[in-house]
Amino acid sequence: MDAIIKKFQLESAKSRAKKPSQEEAEAAVRTLLAWAGDDPAREGLLDTPRRVTKAFSEYFEGYDKDPAEELSRTFTDVGGYDDIVMLRDIEFTSHCEHHIAPFVGRVHVAYLPTESVVGISKLARVVEIYARRLQTQETMTAQIANTIATTLKPRGVAVMIEAVHTCMSMRGIGKRNVATITTQFIGEFKTNPATQARFMELVRAPSGGFSL
Repeated sequence: MDAIIKKFQLESAKSRAKKPSQEEAEAAVRTLLAWAGDDPAREGLLDTPRRVTKAFSEYFEGYDKDPAEELSRTFTDVGGYDDIVMLRDIEFTSHCEHHIAPFVGRVHVAYLPTESVVGISKLARVVEIYARRLQTQETMTAQIANTIATTLKPRGVAVMIEAVHTCMSMRGIGKRNVATITTQFIGEFKTNPATQARFMELVRAPSGGFSL
């Protein structure tokens, strides 16, 4: 798993090293507008290249962040707690690497701590960092699970992603509201069927209707 994380970090570093300039990026957008059949010089499209590159910088800001660093600060004063820690229904929006079309959904993350825990918001940040990159859902599921396992070294990690892909609903086969589900289990969540079943029960359990 360490090798997998290092591979992702190396790819990100290489991508940043050869990043085109703002002018080159805007010129590429103008080329695509012309290829689509419109006139990049008309009034309504004059500022579109700047807007698109600004949007891309937000969509893909995850390339400039290290998900493992988000998990570097842990807490040992947990009163001996060693059961499941879970975040359910973490909403996200990502973009598929095949068509740069959005896919939207929810992530459920759980781990079994050893001697320490991490702040719960940090788990959500790991999800967000990976979502803010060009992705496949399968890869994103593995990345989240492997980062938590490698950094926190818990007894087990479980990740489930449920998402709807616009590359499937807006083009191609044109089927709407089809949910894609992916899972990744590590450690006790993989080797112990009862622990895995508890995770699935928690994912499907009623929320209780509470909100803040």
